[in-house]
Amino acid sequence: MALAPDLITALSAVEGLDLLLDEPLAPHTSFRIGGPADALCTTHTAAALSSVLRLALERGVPVVVLGRGTNVLVRDGGVRGIVLRLGGEFVRVQVQGTTLVAGGAAALEEAAWAACWAGLSGLEWAAGIPGSVGGAVVMNAGTADGEMRDVAEDAEIMARDGSARRRTREELALGYRRSALQGRDDIVVRVRLALQPGDPMQVQACMEGLLRARAAKQPLRWPSAGCMFKRPEGDYAGRLIEAAGAKGLRVGDAQVAPQHANFVINLGQATAAEVLALVAKVREMVRAQFGVELEQEVHVVGEDAPTEEAVLR
Repeated sequence: MALAPDLITALSAVEGLDLLLDEPLAPHTSFRIGGPADALCTTHTAAALSSVLRLALERGVPVVVLGRGTNVLVRDGGVRGIVLRLGGEFVRVQVQGTTLVAGGAAALEEAAWAACWAGLSGLEWAAGIPGSVGGAVVMNAGTADGEMRDVAEDAEIMARDGSARRRTREELALGYRRSALQGRDDIVVRVRLALQPGDPMQVQACMEGLLRARAAKQPLRWPSAGCMFKRPEGDYAGRLIEAAGAKGLRVGDAQVAPQHANFVINLGQATAAEVLALVAKVREMVRAQFGVELEQEVHVVGEDAPTEEAVLR
């Protein structure tokens, strides 16, 4: 769908909004894959965010929140409607005693370093993890060393009608790679993280150690969306994929990373269609050999590119 001219005019008039039309999304994702958005809206204030959401709701235009573009695969046909990103006040990180107040669009790793420099401990595990604080809450991001549910005190959200409210730790219901926010239209605009006093040098040493370990195990030199599959109960997706013989498997420029089998990497010109074909093959191989159904962790948005036949019509 192309946006109606009157909606484009209304969006252009919103203060605190950067508007790009027919914008390719590949440069805005960590996978470096994805077709164009009808409109890419970057809001810098709560008022601008509320205005965009209200305009979209009034006109029945779908909204997709992109965040920092990690943990997502955009299909080759792009995204119809509005793709929303947060900037400005939503990327700020403030220290209030032992509480870290982070905007929903703040980089999770930058929040972890801000805590370190403020002499706060509890977020070290986030060293090297891409993505935003808001996205980390929605997915309850984490590692074996910690996760968001260990530190998230509450979150301020904005509903698709432009109204704001606060959700408590209990209301967030954080679990393994899930939260009460999944499947809803709420947007995380601010999060309060409860931390503890810590020695900055010790916190820094811990984070640097985690960064070295991550660099040794993960294919960081190639574009990817992070781990492709969730951890199966009692096992690891990477181990199953490697044991099934899929490590290094390739479809076009999409490849199961030789360094870590739970990563799919873009070798340069990979398409979303190639990634999805590779993912389907990996799941088939693991299912056939181990009877395990791998659950995808990376979110897929948008629509397929039109076929040549459809274009000719």
